[in-house]
Amino acid sequence: MAKYYHITTYGCQMNVHESEKIAGILSGLGYTACENIEDSDIAVFNTCCIRENAENHAFGNIGMLKKLKANKRDMIIAVGGCLTQQIGKADTLHEKFPYVDIIFGTHNLNKLKELILKKQKQKKAVIEIEDSEGSICEGEKPLRTSYPNAWINITYGCNNFCSYCIVPYVRGRERSRRSEDIISEAKELIAQGYKEITLLGQNVNSYANGTDDISFPELLKRVAQTEGKFRLRFMTSHPKDFSEELAKVIAENPKICHAVHLPVQSGSDSVLKAMNRKYTSADYIKKIEILKKYVPDCAVTTDLIVGFPNESEEDFNDTLNLVKKVGFASAFTFVYSKREGTVAAKMDGQIPEEVSKARIMKLIELVNSQTREQTSHYIGKTVEILCEDYDAKREKYLGRDEYGRMAYFSSADNKIGEFVSVKISAANGMSLAGELI
Repeated sequence: MAKYYHITTYGCQMNVHESEKIAGILSGLGYTACENIEDSDIAVFNTCCIRENAENHAFGNIGMLKKLKANKRDMIIAVGGCLTQQIGKADTLHEKFPYVDIIFGTHNLNKLKELILKKQKQKKAVIEIEDSEGSICEGEKPLRTSYPNAWINITYGCNNFCSYCIVPYVRGRERSRRSEDIISEAKELIAQGYKEITLLGQNVNSYANGTDDISFPELLKRVAQTEGKFRLRFMTSHPKDFSEELAKVIAENPKICHAVHLPVQSGSDSVLKAMNRKYTSADYIKKIEILKKYVPDCAVTTDLIVGFPNESEEDFNDTLNLVKKVGFASAFTFVYSKREGTVAAKMDGQIPEEVSKARIMKLIELVNSQTREQTSHYIGKTVEILCEDYDAKREKYLGRDEYGRMAYFSSADNKIGEFVSVKISAANGMSLAGELI
């Protein structure tokens, strides 16, 4: 009899890739993916706690399964990810949702198979959260669902301890994979036909720090030297560790996309200091100038937080001014989210919600205006697009150029996984539309 699984993923691309690893484990146990959670024999929630809304969303969805679980007693519900790794949250989950069968953390995801088999032999819930980060496990076979894109972890955890961020507490200290394993995985994926490789880490720039392995720029260069036509991306970069050597490597290797995500978070030096970001706004601008010196056409994207404790109107205006000066291709904008267990959560001067909302709307308006202005320059140009998917509602294929701009186009043939040339005829905010040529 067929067995089905359903995975619900919250949060960043790191979590998306970890869900591919979970899918690989479940596939190895004989389960097949299903679209609707109601049809599943095992439902896994891969949670995120970086922002409060993601945590609340996860709790809400888990709560909705109470009736389903009552009608399908043999169904297994498993909850893992960052949320469960927080101190006390596993107990809270078990008390609030006693019908959850398995609770595991970020440090023992690779043991999910053992936990499932253990649960199948006993009635009581299996709750295993490891405090230690443990060693990096190689040889895992994720069930990749994002063709023609593939994601490769190069580091786990983080050593930066930004005052607003929970990551070091739920993912542990930074550990780097061996470069030979990363390069081997990239070559295997390219040989399998993947056309875009993204190297992942909380701070890829600090890869291999404190070890005798190669630096991140050297790793990037060696992956880029792999034979075959493909694109190479990386995320996320920390500004304090972004180097001139890295900018040179991007410029000298045509397979590396001229697109860099470099989170600045704020344009105010006092806020950056309170965030423990370890750079000033002037330092950040210098890094941008170095990048643009070697890669003049580089599309720079960023993360921005408003409403951080004690952020004054002047501080916020500093952020607006930095955005204007840099001219970001796009930005992920957030209202500060108080996370229990972080330094910032204990700070005085929490900003009223209505003030933060007014600031975020003003920031979004500025960022969007810059994005629209840059996107408008595409009209009339022919660009190379890596086709990623088909939008049934629009009846169009879609894909991105190397700068990250999404383009839609029509084709009588399936173009997913192919590099195609599209002449752009229209621009709408972040997206483009054109004709296949």
